[in-house]
Amino acid sequence: MNSKKDEILQRQSQLSPAKQALLQQRLSGKFKIETHSLQSIPRRSNAGPAPVSFAQQRLWFLHQLEPESVCYNIPVSVRLTGAIDAAALEQTFNEIVRRHEILRTTFKIVDGKPVQDIAPALAMKLPVVNLRQLPETARDREVQRLVTEDCQQLFDLAAGPLMRSKLLQLGDQEHLLLFVIHHIISDGWSAGVLIREIATLYNAFSQNQPSPLPELPIQYADFAIWQRQWLQGEILETQLAYWKQQLGSTPPILELPTDRPRSATQTTRSAKQLLALSPALTEALNTLSQQEGVTLFMTLLAAFKALLFRYKGQEDIVVGSPIANRNRAETEGLIGFLVNTLVLRTNLSGNPTFREILQRVRELCLGAYAHQDLPFEKLVQEMQPERNLGHPLLFPVWFVLQNSPVPALKLPGVTLTLSELDIGEARNDLKLDLTETPEGIKGFFEYKIDLFEAATIARMAEMFELLLNRVVEQPGIQLNVLAETLAVAEKQQQLSKEKEFQEARRQKLGNIQRKVVTNTIQEIS
Repeated sequence: MNSKKDEILQRQSQLSPAKQALLQQRLSGKFKIETHSLQSIPRRSNAGPAPVSFAQQRLWFLHQLEPESVCYNIPVSVRLTGAIDAAALEQTFNEIVRRHEILRTTFKIVDGKPVQDIAPALAMKLPVVNLRQLPETARDREVQRLVTEDCQQLFDLAAGPLMRSKLLQLGDQEHLLLFVIHHIISDGWSAGVLIREIATLYNAFSQNQPSPLPELPIQYADFAIWQRQWLQGEILETQLAYWKQQLGSTPPILELPTDRPRSATQTTRSAKQLLALSPALTEALNTLSQQEGVTLFMTLLAAFKALLFRYKGQEDIVVGSPIANRNRAETEGLIGFLVNTLVLRTNLSGNPTFREILQRVRELCLGAYAHQDLPFEKLVQEMQPERNLGHPLLFPVWFVLQNSPVPALKLPGVTLTLSELDIGEARNDLKLDLTETPEGIKGFFEYKIDLFEAATIARMAEMFELLLNRVVEQPGIQLNVLAETLAVAEKQQQLSKEKEFQEARRQKLGNIQRKVVTNTIQEIS
């Protein structure tokens, strides 16, 4: 009995934050299953060009505005440990391209609109770069150069292909498989699909066996056609009505205090500040979440919004957050741009306790998840917010929780590990990206370096950890008290670092003086 319960708990923990929240709704009887959500997505009958999805349409438009930007390049790195059969790996790569039409897709204009142009076949070579003879230091530099070069290379959406790959040989038993994919044909979920298919197919092909993967039930073009046909009429009006009521005519832009003035046009250069929470704090956050009837995502989002309140004092806070948008069985195994963006607006007025903030965030998230089918692009089109080239659209701050990282996959003689690469460019002013791991919550603050100093974000990361420790100890703490606590702690931290700096400066000056005196004595003598 206990083993069955453990299995259920394990499966529940592997659900995305959105699906965990919807599970809570269904179990509490507050969720009505709409019949449209159970309808399957049909295969298209026409094999010619297909309409783009709403998300692709907006990204295509942004690409026309900023054709030199690499913000939408998605790098995927797979470390391979063990003896590698390069021929089997190239065969694996081409089978994935065959299986997923989206990887053979380019974009052309028909009647003034972009459409998906799907090649019937595409044979791609896997370039191999041999770095085995280089000394370790030189090899690491060359790997970084090649990775940066690949990540910074532009894609031509009309010519394609929109994915490129390269195999770096680091040693006899060490390789790095590098993919760079344009966001218009992929998303974060797709990276997990990609590495799992690589593992399965390589395992088969390296042993001269056929592919064990079943054919996909639908292709991405089928989803795009279905989305445009389904999202209209009453369904569209219901979705729009919720978001209009939730966001109002013009959601307030969160104006974070920056270290440097904002330029007239958006900049994208970015850096990251790493963050690692202890297993004990992670466990305490999960316990608090269970006690309050919320998910870990909701708890961390509530804490992040409390942190933003401390820096700005703004009570009406809008944060963007991605959602996988894979709530139909047919889409779970697809590579493609399905991710949607939720605009999460929370009112923190009335000096609520953190426990009260949790409940406000809970209601916000449950409503958002129940209306997640409205593409962000349709919301922008409907609301027509005023465009300011110096600000991101609708929200400058982003929050992400990855609760199901792709594990290392072990095959006979080879281990595949997915690793994240940084292209050094960001679309939002500030992003908090967290992942729940067995070693605790880990992640980073990503920020635009043209707006923020590294020291500012480092303090913000420390204040976030302090805030989390405080709310798990005292969830009844009021927002103003929590903000004042952080302000005092940050001031003390700055004074302490200033003292350390002055002491180090005095020691340095003292060492210089002693050296001058010593040299003078030597000259005299």
